[in-house]
Amino acid sequence: MEAKKVSDELSVSPQILVDDVKTLADQGFRALICNRPDGEGADQPVFKELENAAEGLGLQTRYIPVSAGKVNDDDVEAFATAMRELPKPVLAFCRTGTRSATLWSLSQADQQPLAEILAATKDAGYDMAGVARRIANGGKTPTEKADRSFDVVIVGGGAAGISVASSLKAREDDLDIAIIDPADIHYYQPGWTMVGAGIFDAQTTARTLGSLIPKGVHWIKSAVAAFEPKNNAVILDGCRVVQYQRLIVCPGLKLDWNGVEGLVQTLGKNGVTSNYRYDLAPYTWSLVKQMTGGQAIFTQPPMPIKCAGAPQKAMYLSADHWHRKGLLKDIDVTFCNAGGVLFGVKDYVPALMEYVDRYDASLAYFHNLVAIDGAGKKAWFDVKEPEKPVRRVEKDFDMIHVCPPQTAPDFIRVSPLADQAGWVDVDQATLRHKTHDNIWSLGDVMNAPNAKTAAAARIQAPVVAANVVADINNRAPTAHYDGYGSCPLTVERGKIVLAEFGYGGKLLPSFPKWLIDGTKPSSLAWLLKERMLPPIYWRAMLRGREWMAKPEKIVAH
Repeated sequence: MEAKKVSDELSVSPQILVDDVKTLADQGFRALICNRPDGEGADQPVFKELENAAEGLGLQTRYIPVSAGKVNDDDVEAFATAMRELPKPVLAFCRTGTRSATLWSLSQADQQPLAEILAATKDAGYDMAGVARRIANGGKTPTEKADRSFDVVIVGGGAAGISVASSLKAREDDLDIAIIDPADIHYYQPGWTMVGAGIFDAQTTARTLGSLIPKGVHWIKSAVAAFEPKNNAVILDGCRVVQYQRLIVCPGLKLDWNGVEGLVQTLGKNGVTSNYRYDLAPYTWSLVKQMTGGQAIFTQPPMPIKCAGAPQKAMYLSADHWHRKGLLKDIDVTFCNAGGVLFGVKDYVPALMEYVDRYDASLAYFHNLVAIDGAGKKAWFDVKEPEKPVRRVEKDFDMIHVCPPQTAPDFIRVSPLADQAGWVDVDQATLRHKTHDNIWSLGDVMNAPNAKTAAAARIQAPVVAANVVADINNRAPTAHYDGYGSCPLTVERGKIVLAEFGYGGKLLPSFPKWLIDGTKPSSLAWLLKERMLPPIYWRAMLRGREWMAKPEKIVAH
């Protein structure tokens, strides 16, 4: 018998024996709940035997028998009542622990977000995806009837979601498509680096989501609570159910601001900023303009993150401003990177190092930001160098630009669609789910080993659209994604190192070398970033106009 903790108050386990009761008492349990009916198996003690042993050791007990696969609403209420009345911590058990975990999950429906309940039970070794719809319905048995049904449902109305919807409509205009997203505003996030350098106004990077939904596409303004791929269903907050013939999953990733101790409390003040948030990027520029001397730190967390070059872009543009103002001699610039290299594709590193040297920036590799005291102007990093014990170092700062840790969204991590790391599990060429063949994914949330950038989503959207349409027409996948991603590294105002690469770091330049050599700083690449890419994003990518983004055909062998 092994007790699995699902909360501070409750652990669950398979069937216990009379001899186990003393061990449980010694472990600190103060009450037992039996969820297995007497006589279900020949090897189980009857509840009265366990109750007698428990009473002799001062443990309280409760008998709430539930037949396998038949947890009803009254059982859930009885379990919730027991949990309110019994002293804690409690151990609940049945044959395997699943019924007890199910009762707890349903009893918590009105007290915790669905994703937290699913995560807690998953960590204990119990998959509650089968009752996710019921949890979303407040723990009560819901109707099995779908509220709406569509040919294609797209989860996420960001760059990937809007683009793939437009690309689908361009191919099959009569498809009944829905986009599910609770947001009011859609952001051109690649522009925030430029906002943080005083080049773009923040307002130019934001538009209402409703104005961007393609004509003829339904917008369901709601959050997704869970997935039921076996029933071709998406469960929304409030237990509304949307069914699909085909599903495309692209909600982006989660910026885990709480992953750094003290960060949330000091963001936007005390010299603590981040270009990863719309409302903070202008503060970055304000700090850069005000700074005349002191310590400036720029951080990068462990991979994967969206736009892996963005943390150092902030450093280069800030240092360039101080350089032009003659202030750099009085400002110590440090780039604290949790990784061990400046940039993951070596061909671009020499050009970047020239700017590191120009700005006299210090590179602190294997430094991961773990805590910050804004008022005290101190930051702490865990240094994890290869084959060395982890050590914690303290650094003072006058300004710190933070890139937060990043994960898949909670409702994705605990879903049947996720791999062990929490990302949507796809074939990296076709972007089709490896297990569920009517599901595709693109953008930052899926697990293909490509750079998580808007430029990658621009190429992925036509690939997914072409393959979904092929599937609708009973054909094999027709389009292939080569891992293309682009990172315009803004090394100074007016020049960019245009990194374009695919799987395995293979260089995939869009332009001939004589026009733009991506391994060298280029003023033409800056013009592309500043003047051309925003209208390409708004007027082409989001509208299904696949300029320089036609999907690569799969070659038969």
